[in-house]
Formats: sequence, C-alpha cells, structure tokens
Amino acid sequence: MKKLLAVTACPTGIAHTYMAAEALLKAAREKAVDLKVETRGAVGVENALTPEEIRAAHAIIIAADTDVDEGRFAGKPVIKVGVSEAIRDPGRLIDEALAARPLDAQAVVARIEAEKARRSAERRGLYKHLMTGVSHMIPLVVAGGLIIALSFAFGIEAFKEQGTLAAALMDIGGGAAFALMVPVLAGFIAYSVAEKPGLAPGLVGGMLAAKVGAGFLGGIVAGLLAGYLTRWLKAAIRLPKNLEGLKPVLILPFLSTLAVGLLMVYVIGAPVKAVMDALTGWLQGLSGTNAVLLGLILGAMMAFDMGGPVNKAAYTFAVGLLGSNVYEPMAAVMAAGMTPPLGLWLATVLAPKRYTPEEREAGKAAGVLGLSFITEGAIPFAAADPLRVIPSIMAGSAVAGALSMAFGATLRAPHGGIFVLPIPHAVGNVLGYVVAIAAGMVVTALLVNLLKRTAANGTSQETDEEKTPASA
Repeated sequence: MKKLLAVTACPTGIAHTYMAAEALLKAAREKAVDLKVETRGAVGVENALTPEEIRAAHAIIIAADTDVDEGRFAGKPVIKVGVSEAIRDPGRLIDEALAARPLDAQAVVARIEAEKARRSAERRGLYKHLMTGVSHMIPLVVAGGLIIALSFAFGIEAFKEQGTLAAALMDIGGGAAFALMVPVLAGFIAYSVAEKPGLAPGLVGGMLAAKVGAGFLGGIVAGLLAGYLTRWLKAAIRLPKNLEGLKPVLILPFLSTLAVGLLMVYVIGAPVKAVMDALTGWLQGLSGTNAVLLGLILGAMMAFDMGGPVNKAAYTFAVGLLGSNVYEPMAAVMAAGMTPPLGLWLATVLAPKRYTPEEREAGKAAGVLGLSFITEGAIPFAAADPLRVIPSIMAGSAVAGALSMAFGATLRAPHGGIFVLPIPHAVGNVLGYVVAIAAGMVVTALLVNLLKRTAANGTSQETDEEKTPASA
C-alpha cells in the first residue's frame, strides 16, 4: 500500500489547520489509504513527520497558506495547495498524490534549485550582505582566473613579453577582472546594506582596500563600513521635502565616500593589510600536517550544511585568497563540495536495493550536480536521513579536502566543477586532484551504506544469507 503524508498550516493556526487535517484523514479512511498528517498550528507542530516516514512515503500533500519546511521533502513528489482546497476537496488531493509518479532526475534537480532559492531568500543580516557581495564577485573571479590560466598555456613566463597574446590575456584576467574583484565585493556588500546610495562608497572603499593591499578582508570591512555609515546618514540627515531628492545622488554618496575613503587610508587599511599579509604568509608556508589539517577542516565545513552559512564561510575564505595568489584552499574547497552528491550517487549504485526508486533517481541527479560543484545535490538524502548522511558526507569531504591539500593541488577558478579540468593550468596536479575527489566519494558511499541499517521500505537490510534459516 502506498503511504502518503500531509502537512496542514494556516496563518492563524487555529481553525483551518485542523479542519484541513480532519478532512484529509476522513477522505483517506474512505479510500483505505495510509495517511499521516502533520499540523502546524498555534500550539506548534503536532504529529510531526519523521525522516523515516518521509523516506517511506510515496508522496506528500502540503495544504498551507504559510511557510512550511519543504526542504525535508526534497526528492519526493509534492502536491501543494491552499488550506481551503484541502477542506473543500480532500479526495481529489489524495487521488493526485496516489497517482503522482516518482520524481525523475530532472525533477529532482528542479526541486534542489528551488531549495537553493529558498535558502537564498532566507538570508538575513551580515550573512546576507556578505553573500550579496560574494555572488557579484564570483563571475569576475571565474572569468579572470580562467583567462589567466589560458595565458599560461603559452608558457608560465610568456605574459611578461609585451605585445603578445599571453600578455593581453594576463592584462584581461589579472589586470582587469581580478583588479575589480575586491571593489565589486565591497560595493555590493554596501549595496545590500544601504541600497543604491551605498554603492559608490563601497566601490571606492574596496578600490582603496585593493590599492593598499588589504585584500578581500579589507573589501569586506570597507563594504560593511560604507553600507552601515550610509544607512545611518540616510536616517540622520533630514531635509525639506523638496530637497530630499538630493540625498541619494549628492549628499549621501559624497559624505559616505569621503568618510570611508579617509578611514581606509588613515585608520583601517594598514592594520587589515597586516592581518592579510600574515594570513597569506601562513597559508603559503603551510606544508605537511598543517596543510592536511586545513584541508580537512575546510572539507568538513563544505559538507556540514550543503550550501548553508558554514559551507559559504569556507567557500568565501577560499575565493578571497585567490586574489592573493593562494590557490590550494580553493582546490580543497571545490573538491570537498563536489564529494557529497557524487558520493551519494555512488552509494545508490553500489547498493541500489537499499534505496527507493525516488532515491535512486535523486542519486542520478546528485551525480550530475556533484560534477558541476553544486553541493546542494546531497540535500534530498540529508533531509531524509540526516543522522546517517551528514556525518558520512562530512567524513568524505574532509578526506577529499585533506588529500587535495596534501597533494598540493591548486585551482584558479572558484566554480565549474569537473568542467574546468581540461582548461590548461586551471588546476594544478590534476591527477592528485581527481584522486582526492574519488577517495572522498568512496568514503562517503561506504559510510552511508554501512550506517544505513534499515531499507527504504522499512524492512531489515539483512543479506540473503542472513535471512536463510540455519536448517536450510
């Protein structure tokens, strides 16, 4: 018998939440369908759905007029309607859920993209501002890094000869794209904080940070300073109604750019540069156990929340170092970010009977996403069985990151996954890098299947020999 799950929720959480739940349960009894309903009412979550129940379910009905944690249903067919529709026509919803087909790989990818969008929309405060800056900076880093790598195809020193194509590529990648990296980071951090009036002081502060050598740390400081100072000035300065239009185009950009510029030149720039120089020197001097330990930590962070704040902290750290010519952490981070979805795909290949058809489809999608360096491809598995999956993917990513650092692999582009490997000089020590990713995949797959004690249908995962009576 197909098992269905449902969630009901209304804005007040008093009447319609429970009316919808009762209507669905009544219709399910009439149709002899196994249904469990989670209600999210004024008293909180009642009859909560467990990861095991979600894994075993054929489909999910969400009857809600308010936010529901849909991420845990990634990889499952979902019928989503308003709460009143569940009250009015519950039988039709149950029929739709029963008729729903298991998601194919393309549908799983679409669901994962929706989950990424939801996470992005939920970002708040400093994290949101930092990610806004990083997201606008990444295209410059990708383009610049790959163009610099192409210039090395003519020889590591070829760009020094003026007038050559190698020199032109280096000017484009390093002299232009990388030179804009820190100003754009700072500018869009400030834009996120203070909207358009914060853009000019943020860009100028970022340019000064790059000029004095404060690097991405200086860009972050300049962006936050510009944004919050501009926002404060916007609230503090009061003008007559007919002069308010001067604030965003004249007064705020002038005052905040002047203040941020002077602070960066005389107060903030030198101390942040000293910190950045110390960090760069320490990272460039890493070898042996220290390098492996850094890779292990970065790798585990990448898998911990699969695109969440911890993952983005490790990623931002590595991306920022590219501008300081430190490329090893970026390689470790991308290897570790590819490992979780790739490892889970491998797990479904090695032990297909332990997974439902939906999970096997999710595994195929995860493999494609892993190759593209989209760690969120692991979300359907982690949402369904977090206590087993998350430790397993963290272990695999830690191995991948540690081995990448141990092999001295380098990466000049902060995205692209396996598709950057053929580009000359984009990846240093390609063989060692591929070995690191493969090792992380195997560790993840073996651990997931080892820890998975119950099959997707709830039966014991005994082998055929274990099921055979002793007298046979």
